[in-house]
Amino acid sequence: MPLPITITSIASISPLGNNQKEIWSGYQHPKHFFKKIKFGNTTAWASCLSESSKLEIKKLRNSNSRYQNLDDSVLFGIFSARRAVRNAGWGENENFGINIGSSRGATGLFEKYHNDFLQNNAAPVLTSPTTTLGNISSWISHDLQSTGPNISHSITCSTALHAVLNGVAWIKSGMAKKFLVGGSEAPLTPFTIAQMRALKIYASEENNDYPCRALDLNKQKNSMILGEGAGVACLEYGISTNSLAIIEGLGFATESLEHNISLSADAQCLQDSMSMALGNLHPKEIDIIVMHAPGTIKGDGSEYSAIEKIFGNSLPALTTNKWKLGHTFGASGILSVEMATLMLQHQGFFGVPFMSSDGPKKINRVLVNAVGFGGNAVSILLKNPKN
Repeated sequence: MPLPITITSIASISPLGNNQKEIWSGYQHPKHFFKKIKFGNTTAWASCLSESSKLEIKKLRNSNSRYQNLDDSVLFGIFSARRAVRNAGWGENENFGINIGSSRGATGLFEKYHNDFLQNNAAPVLTSPTTTLGNISSWISHDLQSTGPNISHSITCSTALHAVLNGVAWIKSGMAKKFLVGGSEAPLTPFTIAQMRALKIYASEENNDYPCRALDLNKQKNSMILGEGAGVACLEYGISTNSLAIIEGLGFATESLEHNISLSADAQCLQDSMSMALGNLHPKEIDIIVMHAPGTIKGDGSEYSAIEKIFGNSLPALTTNKWKLGHTFGASGILSVEMATLMLQHQGFFGVPFMSSDGPKKINRVLVNAVGFGGNAVSILLKNPKN
C-alpha cells in the first residue's frame, strides 16, 4: 500500500492572527473580526489583519530593499511560507515545489499604478513585474531559495485547494518529493469592493451582531464580506510525528456555465467533487464538513442542497469560518484546511454561533469544500493521522 501524502505544517496570516496559538484562540470565542472601513468615498464591512500582523508585514517589507515595491499579496505569501517551511523542518536549498495561487493577485498595486497611468498617461517602471500573478510563487521561491518548480494560478475562490491538488499530483508522479501549496489574497481595495457590490452580494452596512450570516439558510439578504490573508501548507509523503492531517481523498468538478458566476440550485459541481473525495467511504464516516459558504443566499443554499444530496440522513456537522474572518477569495480554501487541521489536532469543533449545530465528540475525518465563480469546485478529505 503506497504511503499517504500528509500535511506536515501549515502557517497563515489572517484576521485570526499569524501563529497557531493566536489562531486557535481566535476560533475559541464567538466574536467576528469585521470593521467598517472607508474605501474611497464609501464605507463597507471588511476583515483586516490585526495591528500586530500589519507590523510583521511592515518589518518584512523593510527587511529587503527588493521587497519595498511588492504587493501585500506577495508579502502575505512570503511571511506564511517562511513559517510553514520552518515548522516542517525543511532546510535551505531543499528541493521542493511551490504552488501558491491568488484570485485577484496584486490588487492594491494594480489599482495604484492604473491611477498613476490615468493621471500621467504613463506607467511606473515596475508596474508589469509587480502586478503579474506569477510573482507570488516566484518571490516565495526566491525568498526560500528553493530549487524545485514554482507555479502560480488563479481559479477564483477554489484557487488554494487547486494548489493542493497540484501538489499531490506532483508528489505522486515522482517529479517532486515535497510541495508547498496555498493561496494569498489582499483584496481590500476600493475597486474590489465596488465589484462585489455591483454583483449585489456584499453585506449591507446595517449594524448587527453578525454582519456576515454565512451558513444561515434563512437570511433574507446577501451578506458576503471580504477579508485578507494567506495560508501555506507543506505536503510530503508518509506519516511522521509532525503530520497534522492525512490527505485521504481529493475531488474536483466544474459545472456547465449558464452565466459568468453561475451555480446550479443543488451545486452539481460540489456533489461531484464531494463524491470523488469520498471514494468508497460511507457518508456516515465523515464527521465535519467545512463549507465554502460565502454568506450569499444562493451560494450557501446550493452548497447545503448538494450536501443533502450526497449525505442524506448521514449529515455531518457543518461549519464555516467566513462568518468570522470573511471571504479571502483565493486564500479561503487553505484557511479552511487550517481550520480543519486544528479541529483534528485539538479534537474540538468550531461552530457558527448563530446556528444550532453540535459538533462530534470524536473527530476523525473532515471534508473541506471550495467553489469559485463559474462552478469550479474542489473537495479535500482530511483524516486524523493518529487514528
